[in-house]
Amino acid sequence: ALDVAGIAAGSAHGQQARGAASRGRRAAPGSRDAVDHGQQAPLTGRAPDYTHPVIFKAVGDGRPYPDHGLSTPKDWAQVPPRQVRLDELVTTKRTLNLDNLLSEDSTFYGDLFAHVVQWKGVLYLEDGLHRAVRTALQQRNILHARVLVLDES
Repeated sequence: ALDVAGIAAGSAHGQQARGAASRGRRAAPGSRDAVDHGQQAPLTGRAPDYTHPVIFKAVGDGRPYPDHGLSTPKDWAQVPPRQVRLDELVTTKRTLNLDNLLSEDSTFYGDLFAHVVQWKGVLYLEDGLHRAVRTALQQRNILHARVLVLDES
């Protein structure tokens, strides 16, 4: 399993971590090469202020919004897809199964679109984390997703 928190800190995050190690030294705490692997964004959707590009707005662990009752692909098919920026999404999972990420037919049996829930003005990525990470690895920042709006804000 891959810890998404390391990815969410941005594409430059991994490069900085490799940078200090490749120079044969440890990064000093607080330096630009230092990496805090324990940092987790609060479930409020408010991310820490990053000084470098990020992939996701924040990495959450769980669904802070109420149950919406959509569980099957047929239920979600009623929600029209639209484009969503990756840096506006808060994940609801901290880890990703690499088998799902690397599988060429990972969307064959499921929905072609990721599932996002908008609640209190925050976009939560409920299903499709592997699609979102694959999108980021392809140097794209837009994901096609079905967005269910649970609030009007």
